[in-house]
Amino acid sequence: MRFGILGETRAWHGDGGEAPLGGPARRALLALLLVRPGEVVSTDRLADEIDPAGVLSAHALQSQVSRLRTALGAGAAIERAGAGYRIVVDPDDVDTSRFERLAGEGRAALADGDAGRAVVLLGEALELWRGPALADLPESETARAAAVRLEERRLGAREDRIEAGLRLGEHRTVVPELRELVGRHPLRERLAGLLMRALFAEGGQAEALMVFEATRRHLADELGADPSAELTALHRELLRADPTPSPAAPPAQLTSFVGRADEVAEVAEVLRVARLVTLLGPGGVGKTRLSVEVAGVGGTEGQVCFVELAPLRDGAGLPHALLRALGLRENGLQMDGGAKGPVDRLVAALSDQVLLLVLDNCEHLADEVAGLAARLLTACPRLRVLATSREPLGIIGEYLHPVRPLDEDTAVRLFTERAGAVRRGFTADPAVVRRICAALDDLLAIGARGNRTADERHRTLRSVVAWSWDLLSEPEQRAARRFTVFAGGATAQSALRVCGTDGETLEALADKSLLEVAGGRYRMLETIRAYGAERLDEAGERESVRRAHAQRLLELVRTADPHLRRAEQLEWLPVVAAEHGDLLAALHWAVAEPAVETAFELLAAAFNYLWIRGASASVAPLAIALLASVGEAAPDGLGEEYATCVLLAGAASATGEAGRQAWQRHRAAAGKALAAAWPGDRSGRYPVVLLLWMMRNAGGPDPQGAFALVSSQRDCPEPWARAAAHYVSGFGHLGRRDPDAAEDAFGQALEGFRTLGDRWGMALALDTLAGTAGARGDRTREVALTDEALVLTERLGALEDSADLLVNRGDHLAGADAAGARTAYANAAALARRAGSSTYLAAALRGLGDIALEEGDLAAAERLYSEALERIDPHWIKSLGPRVRTLIGLGRVATARSHHTEARKHYRQAAEVADTVGARAPEVLRMLGLSEKAVESVLEAVAADR
Repeated sequence: MRFGILGETRAWHGDGGEAPLGGPARRALLALLLVRPGEVVSTDRLADEIDPAGVLSAHALQSQVSRLRTALGAGAAIERAGAGYRIVVDPDDVDTSRFERLAGEGRAALADGDAGRAVVLLGEALELWRGPALADLPESETARAAAVRLEERRLGAREDRIEAGLRLGEHRTVVPELRELVGRHPLRERLAGLLMRALFAEGGQAEALMVFEATRRHLADELGADPSAELTALHRELLRADPTPSPAAPPAQLTSFVGRADEVAEVAEVLRVARLVTLLGPGGVGKTRLSVEVAGVGGTEGQVCFVELAPLRDGAGLPHALLRALGLRENGLQMDGGAKGPVDRLVAALSDQVLLLVLDNCEHLADEVAGLAARLLTACPRLRVLATSREPLGIIGEYLHPVRPLDEDTAVRLFTERAGAVRRGFTADPAVVRRICAALDDLLAIGARGNRTADERHRTLRSVVAWSWDLLSEPEQRAARRFTVFAGGATAQSALRVCGTDGETLEALADKSLLEVAGGRYRMLETIRAYGAERLDEAGERESVRRAHAQRLLELVRTADPHLRRAEQLEWLPVVAAEHGDLLAALHWAVAEPAVETAFELLAAAFNYLWIRGASASVAPLAIALLASVGEAAPDGLGEEYATCVLLAGAASATGEAGRQAWQRHRAAAGKALAAAWPGDRSGRYPVVLLLWMMRNAGGPDPQGAFALVSSQRDCPEPWARAAAHYVSGFGHLGRRDPDAAEDAFGQALEGFRTLGDRWGMALALDTLAGTAGARGDRTREVALTDEALVLTERLGALEDSADLLVNRGDHLAGADAAGARTAYANAAALARRAGSSTYLAAALRGLGDIALEEGDLAAAERLYSEALERIDPHWIKSLGPRVRTLIGLGRVATARSHHTEARKHYRQAAEVADTVGARAPEVLRMLGLSEKAVESVLEAVAADR
């Protein structure tokens, strides 16, 4: 018989049937006997602890024992022994004993380094728990003491199991459990350390450091103690770690590398002295595989970033592809473009990095790759580039390494090895294999002659691929040619829909190596894809399949959009990100067709994803082209979509006076369209557009109109829009110098975003609440709120927004902790440089300028302020504070040098900037948290001018 007291008291017969124990008294009696199986428990203690009120008599206890014996039957013996009773059972038949045995074995396995076995044993131990230990004895002192001991062992077993999971790389799955445990046990240092390690492994360095700080405070406040040496050492280790996002690694190879070991060593050696090496050769000769092997050996001492260029349709997407491969966003969560364009962002991000950049399949973009590579190599002295192409890039300093077919013996060995992997025991006449390899080499040689025109490439591909294509059945050929519209591969569901096929056909194409399957997605080799695209054109199916592809992408982003405003946004972001290349391909088709309605709907439905992902700049040229095709008025029924398009077009700077005027007209029309779509008493379709509209237009011709449009949604039935409206209205209260109302509005915004689970909205509201706390002089709360926001932006991968928050942290600390402020500003500058964000780098430099000024280093302060002013985007709302503060800083430097005319000029400029938001400069200056002395200096300068 088996017994359970880890939860409610229960008993099961050998056949699995549960014994009917009866009421609470009988369950309590059995639980007391099972606390220590085989030990005698006196009748007095049994009576007292079953019924502390003293009502249970000796006769009643004996009656309960008798009934319990009947319920258990022959499965267990309850014996009378002296002045008490005992239960005779095998200890391992009681869940407490079994738990302690398994937990002990699991801990021993962990100590021995066998994490896999530890996870299994500890999992079995913890599965025995069904609730609080000895739940049927809430008043028993004996049970209470035993329960405390068991719960402590349970917590230790959970820690051991989590430790084992971390050793097995399961950091992502244990983080939610660790968060809950640390919240319940804030003084338990092992849990804090485990959470710090798990968060760091997931890329959350800032949050891991916040966990340490919270634990340190709890220990100091409640115990008067410092963190242990172990936890402090872990903290130091995380502080030294580099939080830079990891560039895309070279693709993992599933087969051995045959016959080019000397060539790998040769190219790697050349890369130590040459900064651009191009592997040159025809398609299929092995350039890509050679580049991967060279990257693995390491041409430099730094990181490696692999960029696959074959899916790109044209050179316009080249800088964006590099940004994505480097793990960098194109803009911040607040739609900040920062640098003037994606190339500037790349230069800013790579200027100090030691990196080997592998650009694979450059031939169809040779001119664009050459231009970009030349720019990056010139501006980034520690960068090296390894390219693969059928043609030289033609850049000064380029080292060409021709990649030729394998020699005859190596080719035979490679052919035999690969054939043996497909068919066990494969054998063939070596002479026959040599003839096959020679024939393939002849076909490849076709591609080594002539130029890189489409006809030449296609002729080569036909020669190499046609023989295998012709062996396909008609349904297989149809599915394969239709699959070529996918730019980045496809899930099975998408492939079935767009290709109009079935799962059996897809599997057949995979079996015949026309498709590859990895990570739940089907992909097609570029050589096969190019050949299949020709077949798609011949069949006259291109437009219909392109339309089906665009509709599939529209369906996907529409499905994802509401999830990206809720708690599941972190789960849905990678789902949509996997389709990013296909989203761009669908947009290119819809804009070029033009399929105007589809194009507008795709941009609008994908807007939230593009914003959170930091990828809006990649679609800006398409948005500009779409606006040009429809004129300066919103198409009927697509007002919101039109406004979205205008916002996205704004991610790229308009060129020339005509371009700026056209942009202003589009912006005015879009503002009217948004107001009509969101009248206040009903919801539009895209609530995120409202908030971003206000942010992007705060410096425009009608800032108050943009502000009022969002604020009017405070009673909107759409919860995200309602939270955003509270957030925006808080700034209105600040402008009216009503900090209590502002704090209440920001608090309601935070609650709204928190209820939805939107991390970005929460970060935004926490940042503003930190500002109101600082205005009240509550520095402790101000820093704590900023740190909480930092955790959220890091989880979203928003480096530049984290930099923004670190600048705020520095501002919070500047008055009382100059060293802490300097560290925050320096970390912000480092993050902004890695992200290639000029705006947030400028803000960090301004902060460092403030520190230099306070220390009396006027030259350093002036240099830092001047550099900051050069980098600030004057049209972006987030630049308002940095611009005002930087101009005031320059004014203070001039004042310290007794250059009063120059000082008044800077102060006057600060006031003019503050006035651009449509409010009086004094209110804006105070809203930015400036000291009264700084405000007075500005106002005096303005008064002197008047």
